[in-house]
Amino acid sequence: MASMCRFCGVPLEHEFVNLGLSPISNAFVNPNQANEKEPLYPLHAFVCSECFLVQLEEFQSPDEIFSDYVYFSSYSDSWLAHAKRFVESAAERFKLDSDSLVMEVASNDGYLLQYFVERGVPVLGIEPASNVAEVARRAGVETIDEFFGVALAKRLRDNGRTCDLLVGNNVLAHVPDINDFVGGLKIVLGKNGVLSMEFPHLLKLIQQTQFDTIYHEHFSYLSLISVQRIFRHHGLEVFDVEELKTHGGSLRVFAQHPDGKQATTGAVERVLNDERQASLDSLSGYQNFAERVAKVKDDLLAFLEAARSDGKSVVGYGAPAKGNTLLNFCGIGPDSIQYTVDRSPYKQDHLLPGTHIPVHAPEHIAVTKPDYVLILPWNLQDEIVQQMSHIKDWGGQCVVPIPELRILE
Repeated sequence: MASMCRFCGVPLEHEFVNLGLSPISNAFVNPNQANEKEPLYPLHAFVCSECFLVQLEEFQSPDEIFSDYVYFSSYSDSWLAHAKRFVESAAERFKLDSDSLVMEVASNDGYLLQYFVERGVPVLGIEPASNVAEVARRAGVETIDEFFGVALAKRLRDNGRTCDLLVGNNVLAHVPDINDFVGGLKIVLGKNGVLSMEFPHLLKLIQQTQFDTIYHEHFSYLSLISVQRIFRHHGLEVFDVEELKTHGGSLRVFAQHPDGKQATTGAVERVLNDERQASLDSLSGYQNFAERVAKVKDDLLAFLEAARSDGKSVVGYGAPAKGNTLLNFCGIGPDSIQYTVDRSPYKQDHLLPGTHIPVHAPEHIAVTKPDYVLILPWNLQDEIVQQMSHIKDWGGQCVVPIPELRILE
């Protein structure tokens, strides 16, 4: 029995890619529990033949995934800089001041709203992970720790809290009930308010074989074609879109109520045309992806085997969700990658889910002096190469696995 599309309800009969069984990608393992059985769930992505939304089935509820979360946005310097640039630009473009209200859904640890607070613009964060919300509150960012949807949006609106700018960065992909979520956005957006949503661009995922960005926290994989359709269904109109380099290539989509004041830019049609040229408006655009994924796996395994044969040591940098998809799909464990490192203390001294590769602090690399450092968050490649420049002292090299394996000089 086929599952149904989470947006339009059509049976899902067309496979996009099957990455086998995988643990929840942020379910890090305490070394004391290393012998306990981990739950594994299918990573099987389908494309809807009607609305072309690429999606996974829901195997774990958002409550289970996000209630006590280990991802803190503020541990990436480049992401903080990205957030600050957005705040400066949006404040100016949409004339936000002390009489405005900026709301962010999935506001994490206040990484973005803190910059509006600095400018004297009132804010409200909505963050379901209580431990992360508490960090934001301590930083002076008012935060509600609840899941966002129609019910919360109505409560906020009834309390007179509609917003002039509504932000959602990398959250649209994370919601299983996309209709409840977007329906809530419509309700809480002020009459002349602007909605800004960022999400990884499906077009880039396909073009650059970014299959490791498929994991259970990401229920949907989004094109402008599908997002425009979903927004229109809920009474929101896209008026501008920016192409970003974040997360391997993202879109920042701006939307408003149909009678809003913002003029539609030519960027909307330009991105839609790019997607149509890649056939993302027909099933043909989604074929052959699995074959390219298999090649990435083969190349990475061949590199690791050659390194082992040559007596070279390989470690990882980063413990991102995407890295866990890559390592589990390729069947890579501590025999091939001795350990990985991460700046987040919440991940250190744990084991990666599924593969049980140990996670250390970044300083550990200078202790063991590995020959190769495999960059798992390849979207932060430039930042990490800079941080790891000292490995050249002993002849170490950085390696990137996606879109194809490259040993960086």
